[in-house]
Amino acid sequence: MTLRRAVGAVLEAGVVLCLVAAVAVTALGVRGDGTSMAPTLHEGDRVLVAPGSAGRARRFDVVLLRGSAKDALLVKRVIGLPGDRVAIVSTPEEPFQVLLQEGGRGPVRRVVATQWASQAHRTGACCGPDGTRSARSELRTVPEGAFFCLGANPDLSDDSRAYGWGEIERIEGRVGVWAFPVSAAPDIGNRPAVEEYRGPSP
Repeated sequence: MTLRRAVGAVLEAGVVLCLVAAVAVTALGVRGDGTSMAPTLHEGDRVLVAPGSAGRARRFDVVLLRGSAKDALLVKRVIGLPGDRVAIVSTPEEPFQVLLQEGGRGPVRRVVATQWASQAHRTGACCGPDGTRSARSELRTVPEGAFFCLGANPDLSDDSRAYGWGEIERIEGRVGVWAFPVSAAPDIGNRPAVEEYRGPSP
């Protein structure tokens, strides 16, 4: 094979791979709409769901799930798993303090995400028996087969505070990588951390 033919074959293979990738992104990618997950995801971003991750929930993962309202697809972050206790404490000074007691035992810790601190301005307590907003802050246990989820933009997100506990079986999969824009980082980012909580117990 001459050098020219070899180069031509490589270029053809590259074009085919690019076309296949473009089709995969279009067919398999999930396009983000709205601002409930900003700045983690922006409107128009397209992400791919990790194969084999349907029906599974891991703490702090971003997941694609089918909401109960008109069977709509939602993208949210998992905060609490079955057996965890969760609450949101809201004060005028700190309107969005997410509390988590892993497994329902041990210390109650605060879940911290930089995007929450910069975007949460409305006060509102949680949780009621079904995981929704409540008149006062109270630690609630996530039921078996369920999870508690939140958006990255608390003031503009309809999540467990609106819909109640999510059903793990309705998770379509874990949002694993960016498909578009291609210059984005290869992971979703903005993952929360936990820190010591010294406030009053809800």
